[in-house]
Amino acid sequence: MSNRLTFETDDKVAIITLDDGKANAMGFDMLEALNDAIDQAERDCAAVVLLGRPGVLSGGFDLKVINGGDDGEIDRMINLGVRTMMRLYGLSIPLVAVATGHAVALGAFILLASDYRFGCAGDFKVGLNETAIGLTFPAFGIELAQARLSPRFLTQSAISARLFSPDEAVEVGFLDAVVAAERLRDDAVRHAHEMSALDAHAFNVTKQAFRGAAIERVLSGLAA
Repeated sequence: MSNRLTFETDDKVAIITLDDGKANAMGFDMLEALNDAIDQAERDCAAVVLLGRPGVLSGGFDLKVINGGDDGEIDRMINLGVRTMMRLYGLSIPLVAVATGHAVALGAFILLASDYRFGCAGDFKVGLNETAIGLTFPAFGIELAQARLSPRFLTQSAISARLFSPDEAVEVGFLDAVVAAERLRDDAVRHAHEMSALDAHAFNVTKQAFRGAAIERVLSGLAA
């Protein structure tokens, strides 16, 4: 589908693997390819598994754009990234995310936007490092963090920019399970098949009831 990602199916489960050969930076090409893959998944499949490449789900926005000094391009990329995160958060079919290694910044937000999250056992870091690198916490991130993270860890994670090991990330709320690397894909696909057995209409309506207002607030803020 793209040199940034691959799209496969296992029966009615879409398997989207992000792999730019580096840190899976979320620039224009990656975000556009991901949205195209989501289009296909929603059209043809009953659930989605979203994986990173070995060692990393994503390291965040493309720093070449962020540090490039073109305010218009920066705004356009962030706008696309935020809309993509809200699309994942409100996806009409179940979304299982797999942190195949490190998941920081936008990588961590992908986890917060997903319905079930697997992490890879190992010496990896998961978390939100925005304030550590001089960025104010974004509005969409506040919505996701407040909805998905344990209140006990909200200050440490969102304000103090602490990064967590995969096992710690389960307690914090970034992950639901941690498994060995060789089991990640199979376990994630199996869980996606289980979730796809839920009533599709009831799943979507219930998901929108919990998340729709937050998504609307974020998108209205972008429009303003």
